Amino acid sequence: MLGHRFLKFTPQNQSPFDKLFDIFKQLLTYTSGDVGEALSWLTELDKEYKLTNKDYGIGDFINDLRDKGYIKEEQPGSGEGFAVTAKTEKAIRQSALERIFGKLKKGKQGNHKTTHTGSGDEMSSDLRNYQFGDSLEQISMLESFRNAQINHGISEFMMSEDDLLVQEKEHKSQTSTVLMIDISHSMILYGEDRITPAKNVAMALAELISTKYPKDTLDIIVFGDDAWQIEIKDLPYLQVGPYHTNTVAGLELAMDILRRRKNANKQIFMITDGKPSCIKENGGYYKNSFGLDRKIVGKCLRLADSCRRLKIPVTTFMIATDPYLQSFVEEFTQANAGKAFYTSLKGLGEYLFEDFEQNKKRRVR
Repeated sequence: MLGHRFLKFTPQNQSPFDKLFDIFKQLLTYTSGDVGEALSWLTELDKEYKLTNKDYGIGDFINDLRDKGYIKEEQPGSGEGFAVTAKTEKAIRQSALERIFGKLKKGKQGNHKTTHTGSGDEMSSDLRNYQFGDSLEQISMLESFRNAQINHGISEFMMSEDDLLVQEKEHKSQTSTVLMIDISHSMILYGEDRITPAKNVAMALAELISTKYPKDTLDIIVFGDDAWQIEIKDLPYLQVGPYHTNTVAGLELAMDILRRRKNANKQIFMITDGKPSCIKENGGYYKNSFGLDRKIVGKCLRLADSCRRLKIPVTTFMIATDPYLQSFVEEFTQANAGKAFYTSLKGLGEYLFEDFEQNKKRRVR
């Protein structure tokens, strides 16, 4: 009997354009959508790793990008000064989804599973007696025939309504999600780029929801000294600013957005690496970067409790390892009755995806 047979790995054949385009999309994320800088980096990589050959060079790649509608000239006819198009933005999000979450198939009218049965489009393993109004395709014929044989015998086979068993469908819920991204200066401090992984996760989540959960809503907020909402198409161009961390402003804006959403299930995902260090007060800013300020922390905890009372769980993805910051996140999570993940940049996407897919939220009545 043969077991597993391992063969020599055969790399997937890619055209010269596709090979360079995969790298180019990643470079665009690092350069915040700067086409010129991304092409400069690609040229340097080509020198070191021989990405092109005598038949296809970087110039050919640029021409193909333009001809295929991935880039456009900022000044038509000049031949230089390129900008990305909406087609490229879509391709970057798809690439982020495949890289972080794996290749996912588009669902029909996918929404999130709950522990409740009801109307839905996916069969569960639970069976119940037939009720008026159940559709024929829900009837479990094998179990119903088995019931009929037990109840009436096999000599003169008959089946009544009481013999019919129906397979339950899983109830599915629509969810409104707000993703908060910290863009304070600490996201690029200490020689570590933390904003690019956050952007990749946001783009992948946006693509996941639009393809697999089209009835869901996703709103994206960035927060520094203030908080403001951005469009999904703006994600590749997102940059860190010389900001403090106004977590309070981000939470207030997220709650305001979710109040306007009609879905019963609402949630906030927050990606941050720093302590809350700023709030707005008396028309100005109250800032303190030298530790956890009691006034700022108190406002954060009160908002966490408000979210809990509104049945809005907050899941915090903490990408810093300082013990005193983790202690604050634990206190924040306890006040909200939410969840927290202390994760490296590498594991950020997997943690967020798993939590989003599990959707272990209460059914709001």
